[in-house]
Amino acid sequence: MKAPDASAGVSARLRTKLLLLEPELRGVTAHMWRSERLLPRYRTYLCTMHAVIRASVPLMELALRCTAARRGDPLSEPLAAYLTEHIEEEAGHDAWLLEDLRAAGAVPEDALSTLPPPDVAALVGPQYYWIEHHHPVTLLGYIAVLEGYAPAPGLTDRIAGLTGLPAAALRTVREHAALDTGHVDELYALLDRLPLTREQEAAVAVSALHSLDALTRLFVRLGRSAPAPPLRGAGPTPSTGPIPLIGVT
Repeated sequence: MKAPDASAGVSARLRTKLLLLEPELRGVTAHMWRSERLLPRYRTYLCTMHAVIRASVPLMELALRCTAARRGDPLSEPLAAYLTEHIEEEAGHDAWLLEDLRAAGAVPEDALSTLPPPDVAALVGPQYYWIEHHHPVTLLGYIAVLEGYAPAPGLTDRIAGLTGLPAAALRTVREHAALDTGHVDELYALLDRLPLTREQEAAVAVSALHSLDALTRLFVRLGRSAPAPPLRGAGPTPSTGPIPLIGVT
């Protein structure tokens, strides 16, 4: 694989870096969505994704407050405009997951009353630190990953066919398969417009690469009811397989 082209835009360089980790993610998510015992695994998936997605708006609100405090920063105005709009777009998506969980034969308390697992904290937690103690622009790397690997268009039908679940149990997967492509395009366009320094671009990339690695680990756990494929040295898998992540923001 070629190294990122220094003459390309920020978004192109970031996409190239993410490609380095993408084969691992494809392998573990394909394993997670296998047919064996998919229904209980899907319910666990909904609980786990609720733990991730309920942090989305609070993360963006924190980033917005920190952005407003950085007076004179050339990133502040465009970043604040993006965050303000995106907060409105993503409000209530955590409630979708609770509704899906109920329609899938579980109860919202399954998601609300348990301690989120460490791999969720490992994914979400660093964003709070980097926003508060480095720069809120780092959140864009996290958003790029969680929206850039949205549910594949055919995933909803696959889950329904294998589990017999009604459409009401699949809203989050269905909606994000439609919404997130447009959202990630907007984000990458923003990255190309922002007057990022080399250090700020690197910080966004670190955030994105960490997020992709943490998501991979999270899906390893979700798929653990049978042995998962090896993480290292597995090689690329066909790009036609679903990348079944839920867009977080």
